[in-house]
Amino acid sequence: MTNLRDSLLAALSKLPGTREFHLHVLNSVPKKTNALFPFSRPRPRTYVQEILVLLSEQENPDAPRIIVTAVEVSLFHIPSTSSAVLYVSKVDSTGQAKGKSPTATIVRALLNHYADPATRPVAADHLWIHLFARAQAQYLFPNSADYPGKQPLNDVKLCAWWKRLLSQVASELEPRLADLPDGKVKAFYVLPGYSELEAENTIRAATASIPPLLKSITWQYGHPYSQTDIPTPCPRDSADKGANLGNSIPYFDDDPKSRFLDEIAYIPSAEGVKSPVRKRSKTTSQEGGTSRNGAVTDSSTKDIKEGKLKDDKLLGELGKVTADEFWERMSFRQECVAGAVTGFFTLIVSSKSKDAPHSSISPLAPQPGQVASQINKRIMTSLLTGVEFSTLDRSIRATETLESAIKGLCEGISILPSQTGRPVVRKNSGRQTPEAEPSRKPRLLAPPSTPPRNKVELPEVSPNPFPEPVASLETYRSFIYGSVAVNNPVVASVPDVSNAENSQGAPHVTVLTVRRKKKRAN
Repeated sequence: MTNLRDSLLAALSKLPGTREFHLHVLNSVPKKTNALFPFSRPRPRTYVQEILVLLSEQENPDAPRIIVTAVEVSLFHIPSTSSAVLYVSKVDSTGQAKGKSPTATIVRALLNHYADPATRPVAADHLWIHLFARAQAQYLFPNSADYPGKQPLNDVKLCAWWKRLLSQVASELEPRLADLPDGKVKAFYVLPGYSELEAENTIRAATASIPPLLKSITWQYGHPYSQTDIPTPCPRDSADKGANLGNSIPYFDDDPKSRFLDEIAYIPSAEGVKSPVRKRSKTTSQEGGTSRNGAVTDSSTKDIKEGKLKDDKLLGELGKVTADEFWERMSFRQECVAGAVTGFFTLIVSSKSKDAPHSSISPLAPQPGQVASQINKRIMTSLLTGVEFSTLDRSIRATETLESAIKGLCEGISILPSQTGRPVVRKNSGRQTPEAEPSRKPRLLAPPSTPPRNKVELPEVSPNPFPEPVASLETYRSFIYGSVAVNNPVVASVPDVSNAENSQGAPHVTVLTVRRKKKRAN
């Protein structure tokens, strides 16, 4: 089976121009998680992997490397429903590519790798691709918004960019799924605050100067949680237990859906805070009537004491809010009412494998090429806090820092290179009180502080029975790092919305001059 690095390099080799691409792919080992459906009852067994892709460009053998694109995704695997969820967390570019931007190519190849059953690395019949489109000047590259050559897409063009890219992925998959049993692709999107007609006209206006795709797909405007053709990742609610919105909406970090789920789950009941149960003298010895001390002990009070209703209390209003109502109310929530157009996109790929049952290998077993999750975290920390990309010189130093850190961790060097250049200046960063030097004397009391954000109390996840893999130079050369030299002719073409750096130019507009009316002479 082709690994992710080789799939991405094969796609990059078709880009026009003369240059060399250097690719680093970090794929962490799977681990158990309860964060995808924290409000479901019961919670399905879920495993998560973190994937980080860093792509640098070299104009000629004597030129330095410069990182041009980064992609961060999370892959969730739910074996009970034979489903997988691929969440596209962040995609960013520095705007410093010399030729056509490789961002669209690298993202499309990554999605194709996981969506195609022939290359999908997890044993799942159904793949759900989720993403939230929100225009920002920078996502992964600190201070890259200060570079003059970076022209990020605005809100409408970003939604059009994602819709076009996912359409290309779906159109490429349909011929491959035709030979598989029950192979199908479904696409859904929602622009909160817009009706279906308004959303279509908005995206059509943003892509008016771009030729249509050779093969289009059918998009459904709305959410995918009411359809029954493809099973949802979390098992559906049984009729006797009632509906639970927490079994339908997945929970992702830095996503407005998740923040809205938090609020719905912790909404108090309409009755408010209930008074404690009154005590009265014992008048009867009927079972379930009163206790020895005279307190009322009906069935609900017993259940509360035994913890049977603890899960129901956590649900809040999740049992009353339907999926349709949830998305209708999302139009008035969070980033959706900030004045910019945002979009939720979902692409579902479903097929049944021709082979008999899936492999009996544990989902937690490390596979070749996977690295410890701490390596991903340390590289992400270095990327977000230790380097910057405001100029070409700083981007070159940042590229050297990150690439040498990845190779050093694979060689067994546990210390990341120190921050290069000047410190990263964060915008809107207020003054901070310097921390006192650590003292050997024990602290008596913790200083008063605001309590942390209320989160869902999840049960402890059992530890991974497999030891985390130890990265080596062999793993680095075979799975993590790869390069491809490109020497293809540059063909003149019309502007493409998939080019995030060069698609900001407005379409040609003919300006008509106004003929002024001559004044009559007196």
